Amino acid sequence: MDKPNKRILSGVQPSGDLHLGNYLGAIKNFVSLQQEYECFFCVVDLHAITVWQDPNVLANKTREVTAAFIASGIDPKKNNIFVQSQVPQHAQLAWIFNCVARMGWLNRMTQFKDKAGKNSENVSVGLFSYPTLMAADILIYLATHVPVGDDQKQHLELTRDIAQKFNNDFNTDLFPIPEPLIFGEATRVMSLRDGSKKMSKSDPSDYSRIMLTDSAENIIQKIKKAKTDAEPLPENKNNLDGRPEAENLISIFASLQNSSFEKVISEYAGKDFATFKKDLADLSVSKLEPITTEMNRLMNDISYIDSILNTGKEKAISVAEPVLQKTKQIIGFLSK
Repeated sequence: MDKPNKRILSGVQPSGDLHLGNYLGAIKNFVSLQQEYECFFCVVDLHAITVWQDPNVLANKTREVTAAFIASGIDPKKNNIFVQSQVPQHAQLAWIFNCVARMGWLNRMTQFKDKAGKNSENVSVGLFSYPTLMAADILIYLATHVPVGDDQKQHLELTRDIAQKFNNDFNTDLFPIPEPLIFGEATRVMSLRDGSKKMSKSDPSDYSRIMLTDSAENIIQKIKKAKTDAEPLPENKNNLDGRPEAENLISIFASLQNSSFEKVISEYAGKDFATFKKDLADLSVSKLEPITTEMNRLMNDISYIDSILNTGKEKAISVAEPVLQKTKQIIGFLSK
């Protein structure tokens, strides 16, 4: 079986409206990756249902994530854009990996502990075993690299452990040990109201996040009201200790501008936040408004979105199925 040299798998959940964190932490990076890698970009609806989803909303949000991919600059002619649940090989390999992974490995996953909290006895089994499905998502395409945010590093380490254990258990080199790709500024975008919390659509305050569907007026208002402190912008990064809101806004600016954190600090050192926020609002609108406009246009052409997803599904299956069959052969399952 031919193995790829530089192949990426990454995905976004259709579990709610997309916000700035989804864009800067994932989608924006996907756009740059398509120049150098063979890319498989997936709408991970199987992951979304680890918590309850409204069936009447899920299909629409799946198409909306697809529209965001394309509107942000991902070329559907160059890349494979598809829906996870339409490629059954993901779930089939995930079961095999459930039998490879160890309970102790999954028990160490901090993201499960964070999401389940004190209610761990009542959350779905899927939320607990989520990382084995993520491993299957990646390895069913023999992906060599995976773009990850800070909160997914541990899951990728588990993927690497699963690949290594499978290869060792069955004396094979089928699965690559995928490498993480971690990008510059704003890999983890925080709330505009509390710099210690990740930006989230579940936050009760609308002013905690910027949505990709927000109007220019909404974006300007949210940045104007973003929490800061009484001090001017710092002279250097070391002076940001204990100032999470300031650090968050600077990292957002740097990421939107494709600049470095240090360059933004040097440009605004000693200036007040009113000046900085005005420039950040203008920059945010200039970057996000064209994406919002194009997303709205695409969402009015559902047949086009579905055609992209159908083409992506067929390509994904054509790559995934031989890997699944080889896996079954290695394990000792009867072949077709």
